Amino acid sequence: MAEPAGLARRLGALAYDGVLVLALWLIMATLHLALFQLVVSPPVQTVGASAMFVWSLRLLLLAATTLFFCFFWRRAGMTLGMQAWRLRVQSVEGKRPSTRQCLIRCTVAWISLMALGLGYWWVIIDRHHRSWPDIASDTRTVVLPTC
Repeated sequence: MAEPAGLARRLGALAYDGVLVLALWLIMATLHLALFQLVVSPPVQTVGASAMFVWSLRLLLLAATTLFFCFFWRRAGMTLGMQAWRLRVQSVEGKRPSTRQCLIRCTVAWISLMALGLGYWWVIIDRHHRSWPDIASDTRTVVLPTC
């Protein structure tokens, strides 16, 4: 059985993935701005000031981030940051997580972050070293053995 991942490795992978997500957000925000300018054509002074612009951008970034994580978790059980830290998300049976598990995991991850990271600090308290996303999605984050 694979060893459960500790908090330090999880935060390291999250930091790596944070850089990738930031790049994704920059690309998505640029495309959103270009499309918004093309379709709505607001005066330059009001770009980004309307509620429609702000909320559509927020929803786009939320969807892009969710798709980013779900794609990588579903495909290989790991994001690029997790790969660097030798971590993998897997079902309790040791298989790749289902799409449903990935979506639950991502939703609870957002809640964990909004709770000032408490869902990730939970790894220290839980005797099986599970975070809130692990518990809610019935998955495990494990350390891959060295080759």
